[in-house]
Amino acid sequence: MRDLTQGSVTKQILAMALPITVGMVVQTLYLMVDLYFVASLGSTALAGVNAASNVMMLVMALTQMLSVGTVALIARAVGARQTGNANLVFNQALLIALLLTALTLGFGYWVADTYMASLAADAPTRQAGIVYLHWYLPGLALMFVSSVMGAALRGTGIVKPTMVVQMLTVLANIILTPIMTAGWLTGYPLGVMGAAFSSTLAVLVGVVLLAWYFLRLEHLVKLDIALLKPNFAVWKQLFNIGLPSGGEFLMLFASTALSYWVIKDFGSQAQAAYGVGSRLMQFFFMPAMAVSFALPAIVGQNLGAGQGGRIREALNKALLIEVVLMTFAMLLCQWQPQALAEVFTQDPAVLAFAEQFLAIISFIFVASGINFTCSSFFQGMGNTWPALFTAASRLALFAAGAFYLAHQGDFALTELWHWSVWVGFMQAVLSYVLARREMARKLPTLVPLDAQG
Repeated sequence: MRDLTQGSVTKQILAMALPITVGMVVQTLYLMVDLYFVASLGSTALAGVNAASNVMMLVMALTQMLSVGTVALIARAVGARQTGNANLVFNQALLIALLLTALTLGFGYWVADTYMASLAADAPTRQAGIVYLHWYLPGLALMFVSSVMGAALRGTGIVKPTMVVQMLTVLANIILTPIMTAGWLTGYPLGVMGAAFSSTLAVLVGVVLLAWYFLRLEHLVKLDIALLKPNFAVWKQLFNIGLPSGGEFLMLFASTALSYWVIKDFGSQAQAAYGVGSRLMQFFFMPAMAVSFALPAIVGQNLGAGQGGRIREALNKALLIEVVLMTFAMLLCQWQPQALAEVFTQDPAVLAFAEQFLAIISFIFVASGINFTCSSFFQGMGNTWPALFTAASRLALFAAGAFYLAHQGDFALTELWHWSVWVGFMQAVLSYVLARREMARKLPTLVPLDAQG
């Protein structure tokens, strides 16, 4: 356990954000390795795998739902020195994760063929997607267990073990993917099946390592068979905090899908440019997201300890760090957008679209940093409904504007990107106002732990 109710808040944010950033970069490498070797199998395999991979978005929304609630409740219990309650939350979250693992496997294998038939352009693409899903579903299902263990550690203020496990998982994937997909060393390439199975094995490695850590080294939250009986009061708390965060993630996915739909009339090169720009945005957002991911544990522990002043300081310091990071990223995109896009493509038409996209959309970076921070602040406070409200408001505004623009005769993509920036700033203002309202409502009623008698 790491006590986040004392010491420098800024140092605590940065100390937690650094390993989280490393872990996120590692996860990106994980995806890049898979894409590299799948692309070598041909366009049909790549199309099938990409279509099948959309299922990951749904699983990630569900894992977000569970992990957010776990972090918030465990952090609050740790801050209040209620270790028994922290352990109860962990075991109940683990029980839910095991149930979701079984549900994902059963439902996934049941609908895999129908799902791919609805998305695939032709029979070979459909078959490639089905094969990939069948062999990757166990890995997707196990993500619930690994996310709960990682969230439990984050709630106690510990992030390094999860980072180390993520790095070892990626290393396993880097080793296994060329062997199983391309047949390196063995001479028996398994193609799409090998790509999926290597990812599943890599996830399994991560789960085993985290389980070993909990059984041997973790003492605050640990597996207790007696606590694995359903406690629906705890489930209600977990879902009340986590469900809005899962919904927030799904709305982000819907916004991205809507963007792809709107720009499809501009051709594949425009869509490719949007993909390149989005990948670069994801890269630049990593440090900002890492800072925001450090916030729930700090806010949660101090909420449990009744330290209202440290909660306010944590939010303000995190916002300051986010603004600095995102301003730097914005200036970089303004300075060399074409050079950044050239990392992924050399097609002149794609580069032109990507340069245009980055030059405009980078103005949203600071607003995005504020949104990340406020969303994580709400997680730490145990009330994620305001974050869901702001995300829903943004999606509704963006969708309305996008549909309106798309039906104008002289519609240009630059108008869509400018509208996205304005909507992002609207959400940032609303998020900050609601965060201040949350503090005004809850902080004055807090009583420091050492003054509670």
